[in-house]
This record gives sequence, structure tokens and C-alpha cells, in this order.
Amino acid sequence: MDNSTIDRGQPRLFAGVELGGTKCVCTLASGPGEVRDQRTIATTVPGETLPAIKTVLEGWARAPGFCGLGIAAFGPLQLDPDAEGYGRVRATNKPGWEGADLIGPLRSAFAVPIGFDTDVNGAALAEIRWGSGRGLEDFAYVTVGTGVGAGLIVHGRPTRGFGHSEIGHIRVPRLDGDDLPSVCTFHPDCVEGLASGSALHARLDGRSLSDVAADDPVWEPVVHCLAVMLHALACSAGPMRIAMGGGVLAGQPHLLPRIGARLEESLAGYMKLPDGVDYVTAPELGTMAGPLGSIALAMDAVEAVAEKQPTAFQAVGARS
Repeated sequence: MDNSTIDRGQPRLFAGVELGGTKCVCTLASGPGEVRDQRTIATTVPGETLPAIKTVLEGWARAPGFCGLGIAAFGPLQLDPDAEGYGRVRATNKPGWEGADLIGPLRSAFAVPIGFDTDVNGAALAEIRWGSGRGLEDFAYVTVGTGVGAGLIVHGRPTRGFGHSEIGHIRVPRLDGDDLPSVCTFHPDCVEGLASGSALHARLDGRSLSDVAADDPVWEPVVHCLAVMLHALACSAGPMRIAMGGGVLAGQPHLLPRIGARLEESLAGYMKLPDGVDYVTAPELGTMAGPLGSIALAMDAVEAVAEKQPTAFQAVGARS
């Protein structure tokens, strides 16, 4: 179903919230070709950030209105709607956010379908709709920023079990001589603890990133940890392609080919990666993969309601 237009030919608008570890991006759009408005809010503490998000959404609800809302947030999250604590942040490295209710206040304020998932699952779904994952049902999106996360889509849907994918927290063998204390408060040797933007900041030990050359030794443990993670991802889920984004990779174009080459080297011919594509690639949506992920979640939520209730529903705000 195409939810980009309504019957009278006017754009159908969706609201999305990408809640990241350092900032939140609120987006009003009908798709990547028409972003009507976008606001950025600092991710500080729930008592400040969540009311600010609600205020932005209330303004859009008054005019021009929106017909669906997507929430794509850092995790871990309780994504099971039948479980106690649905919509809340679970154990996290982000101080003050454990237990924060991301869905309850918005569900009571806006009478529209709401899609809810991790920020990386949202970005993966956006890349499948509009970017590097088009035509694929098995795809992964990895972000390397404040933390490390992977959106994992299998048979067209984000994986589910007792929790969502947290492959950024797999424990990895350290390179000889790598004695950096992990920045993860839960694990002494996980990918996020050793190769995230937060870990890179610790590795730089006061140096400016702009002064770090591509051949600087600081990149070697980062490449190592990320390649080990992709090895595990390829062997366990076998996505047809892996897109890697986030602040660390966006500013260092030399990293992707190094990580891809290290992955092939570590697979050692045991598994053959798909032909004819760059298996490890940059997201086509670039830095918009995350914000558009929340829009993709909103669209999916609207589509799910429409499949159950074929009659047209109204948007909140000016279009209702």
C-alpha cells in the first residue's frame, strides 16, 4: 500500500522521532523527497528531552497534522506490546534513561497509529524502502556513533525474540596490546566498549579527530572489533548486504573498505559473500537514514492499521 498520498492527491504526512544517545531528531515528512520540517533536540535527561519532543509533535498536530507517528530510539527497549514495561528503555549505558517511558505519554496525546522500534531497526527499514537495501528482505544496518548497534531485518521484518538485536554488545577478542578500559559499563570487551565513538574519544586521549590520519594506529583496534562483529553477523544471520553508518564512519571514508576487507579475510573462504555488490557499504540515505527510519516506522504502523481496518482513518490536527 502506498501511503504517500491521500485520495485527493495531497501529501499524507507522517511524524517521526529518532531518539539517539546525544541528540533527538524530530521529522515531519511524506518520504525522503518531501521533508516538511525537522527539529533537533539534545538528549539530556528524560524529564527535559521527552517533554520537548511532545511539544514539537503538538505543534505539528495543530498544523499541518500527521496520520502516523514513528518512534525509533536507542536501546535496549521493551518492544513486546504484551509485556510489562512495553515502550520503556531497559538497562542502558545512558545515565538516567533506564525505565524511561517513551510511548505512554505520546500514545495518550496523539490518536494515530504509532510504530516503535530501535533506531537501528528503523534505519534498516528506511534503507530497504528507499536506499541501499531496496529489493532485499534480509539486510542489516550498523551504526557506529555514541554506541554501536545493528538493525537486523530477516524475511522482511526486524528480528524478535526475548529482545532485539544487540550485536554491538558481543564480546570480542582484543588485539594484542590493546589495553583500553572499556567504555561500556556492562562488558569489559564488547564492540561498543572498544570501538564506538565514545571508545574512540577515549583512545584519542585528548587529540583532535581532525589531526588523526587514516594510517594512524588508533584505527586498527576499531577496524578489528567492527570486522569481528560483522563476521558474527554474517555467520549467524547471513544478511544479503550490510550498510554501515553513524558519526564515526561518516567522517572516515577509509574505514569501510578496510572493514570489508578484514571481514573477507576472517571468513577465509568458508562463506562466499554475495556477488556483484559491495557487501559492506555506506547507507544511500546517508545521515538521513536514522531520521527517515522513524518515518518508515510510522508508515508501517499506518499500513498495519489499514490492513486490519480498510476504511480510511483521519490524521490528527489540521487534516482531521
